[in-house]
Amino acid sequence: MNLRSLDLNLLVVLDALLDEAHVSRAADRLGLSQPATSAALQRCRHLFRDELLERGRGTMFLTPKAEALRAPLKSLLAGVTELVDPPQVPLAEIRQTLRITTADYPAVFLIGPLQEELQRSAPGIDIVIQPWHGADTARAALVDGTSDLAISVFPPAEDDLHREELLVEHYAVAMRHGHPAERAFDLAAWLAYPHILVSGRGDTRTPIDAELVSRGLTRRVGFVVPNFQMVQTLLHGSDMIALLPSRVLSSFEGLVSFPPPLPVPGFALHLAWHRRRMKDVALQHVAAILARMFR
Repeated sequence: MNLRSLDLNLLVVLDALLDEAHVSRAADRLGLSQPATSAALQRCRHLFRDELLERGRGTMFLTPKAEALRAPLKSLLAGVTELVDPPQVPLAEIRQTLRITTADYPAVFLIGPLQEELQRSAPGIDIVIQPWHGADTARAALVDGTSDLAISVFPPAEDDLHREELLVEHYAVAMRHGHPAERAFDLAAWLAYPHILVSGRGDTRTPIDAELVSRGLTRRVGFVVPNFQMVQTLLHGSDMIALLPSRVLSSFEGLVSFPPPLPVPGFALHLAWHRRRMKDVALQHVAAILARMFR
């Protein structure tokens, strides 16, 4: 049988006919005319090669074939309904694991409040914070399904990702209290001391270095670390300097900060997921929590 030729609406009419064993009542139940319902019955008879409904004395009765069809037909229609319009499971009853790809900034700010909110609203949702390997890897993981949500800088792209802007961040220069450059901070003072660079991939150069080269200048990168949490200890114990997102700096103690001595573009941080997950209740709930936290 060629399923492409099967009209699903025909099975809906048949279900009503088998329940009512009466063409007029089935028509009223479905909001159809009696001739349309009778025509549907004829098509069903042809499809199943059986009379399905036969006339008796003043009534109609189901044939053995029709009786055998009733249960599997209802199961089939219920399955289609659940597939197309699945029932909403209460958040408190959801049992699901969501994988979030993000760098340590902003992970350090979100994991505590996220856990507290989920414990209250959806305790059955488990969270896995995945290792950070860069925005391109995060995007690929959303596409191939190995990650569910990602927080990063995501430029517009021709793919199936949905992205929402969480915040716009800017940078500040940080150093310890009493640093020699604190008294008269300027470009020369900034370049006179080694810098700490945060890179999950171990990069030793950034666009800032290209900008310095264009000005005939260079800086020394004295330390490269994989996450921001290592920076505070290094700054307190040395004369090194770091360029940090403002929200990271605000969480550190005992440091002084200055605006960068040359233009340093900020960045927009995005929350992204694949569009095929737009109706995933658990994912959308966690996404909404994250959006509220940042905004």
